[in-house]
Amino acid sequence: MIIIVAALEFATQGKRDEAVALTADVQRLTRLEEPGCFDYCFAPDPAEPTRIQVYELWENSECLAAHFQHPYYDQMAGLLRGVGMVSSTNQAYLVERSESVYTETGDKKTGFFQD
Repeated sequence: MIIIVAALEFATQGKRDEAVALTADVQRLTRLEEPGCFDYCFAPDPAEPTRIQVYELWENSECLAAHFQHPYYDQMAGLLRGVGMVSSTNQAYLVERSESVYTETGDKKTGFFQD
């Protein structure tokens, strides 16, 4: 599993909000149509008015690499450039294991990956 985490910066909150609205369909279609895409979300940061937080979840490296060749990737990049994205930071994480944050009874865990 690969997680992509990014932060996209815009000149104004208005430009950020425009970018969120313009890219909603591409986000939805990427989730529905691209193989191996489990989540693809570009959301406004409630604490930083000019920032979009990005979260993507991909099945594997091959699916993510195919995404970069897919027309939706180019469409998303063009929409973001057209609105005036001024900078971005991006990081990919390889996830070997995952587990719930809470116990089976809904309590907060006090430790993780301890088995």
